[in-house]
Amino acid sequence: MPSASSTGAIPLTGQTPGVTLQPLADPGQRATGNRFRRRLLRERKALVGLIFVGFLALVALVGPYVAPHDPDADDFDLLAPPSLSHPMGTDSFGRDLLSRMIIGTRVSFSVGVLAAFTAMVGGVLLGLLAGYYGKWIDSIIMRFVDLLWAFPVIILAVAMVAIFGAGFRNVVIAIAVAYLDDFARLVRAEVLSLREEDYTTAARAVGARDRRIMLRHILPNMAAPIIVQVTFAVGLGILSESTLTFLGLGVNPATPTWGLALNEGRDFVRQAWWISVFPGLAIVFTVLGLNLFGDGLRDALDVKSVGEG
Repeated sequence: MPSASSTGAIPLTGQTPGVTLQPLADPGQRATGNRFRRRLLRERKALVGLIFVGFLALVALVGPYVAPHDPDADDFDLLAPPSLSHPMGTDSFGRDLLSRMIIGTRVSFSVGVLAAFTAMVGGVLLGLLAGYYGKWIDSIIMRFVDLLWAFPVIILAVAMVAIFGAGFRNVVIAIAVAYLDDFARLVRAEVLSLREEDYTTAARAVGARDRRIMLRHILPNMAAPIIVQVTFAVGLGILSESTLTFLGLGVNPATPTWGLALNEGRDFVRQAWWISVFPGLAIVFTVLGLNLFGDGLRDALDVKSVGEG
């Protein structure tokens, strides 16, 4: 039997004979991940957006435990201006506006995230099927997507809520359907190019099933634009929820939300400006933070930019 010295192999301490050690991860993938993290840290707008959105997400998570007052507790101090006891003042019922804003953060974030996730799942599925199979399947799916595209988002969401009724679940579904076409068009365009790549053709040549090709070869290679689109969709979902609630078609009227605060403050703009200003600023900065983070994430995930390091 040849020895280690005769074969030129370097013995490894503790290695079992006949077992080949495999690297834990591809060095190229680790290098790409490191370059991505460095680029993301250099994107100031992404960091600003991430910090602000992360702060609001934390508020949404621990809101009920840090709210200074009961958001539904009435006080005799109606329309009180901002003070030490009520930093954002009180509304027309004497309820602490800061507490209602904190509780409303959870509702608005929940609607935005769930609507974006639902739209992503439905849009990715439709886009994959349309782009991969083409022909009559593509025609049917894209005509449906074009029908959704023809209606303004708010009009479509208002119509769905008016038909199926208000409430948290119906609002999430209505907003998700309104933004489903954005994901479907994005994914279809990516699939049309990725299905002709060499690795896709090779997988098809060795007999891989269509489902495996779509889920294991095509979908992972278009994760970057989907992730970026999700960040934008969350912000748009929050904005749409606030609009629906402002119009009286949102979640339960007894639930504190930013849109409801705007609706309640429109009759007191001159004498109690804080009821409308603070919820409006929360919506503006939240959507702005998500858009900044999405822009920075898109730049950091750019294949050419990441490759340049």
